[in-house]
Amino acid sequence: MADGELCLLAGGGMRTGQAIGATNRLGEFAVSRPVTHSEIVATIYRNLGLDPATTFINDPTGRPQHLVERPPLRELV
Repeated sequence: MADGELCLLAGGGMRTGQAIGATNRLGEFAVSRPVTHSEIVATIYRNLGLDPATTFINDPTGRPQHLVERPPLRELV
């Protein structure tokens, strides 16, 4: 996620009760294990029963595209 953003995920079969990564002492930016938006979306898809690695959708030109380009958060699945 971008600097200074916080995201909370709960339910849906996720392994909850944990913090992923760490910030500097002021909470300004990630210093370890930064998380991207794509990883969060992939995690949500995975917990909904869609495998983001093998599920495709067609773009407006009819070409198959991955749902997301990143894998789900391994700590939550």
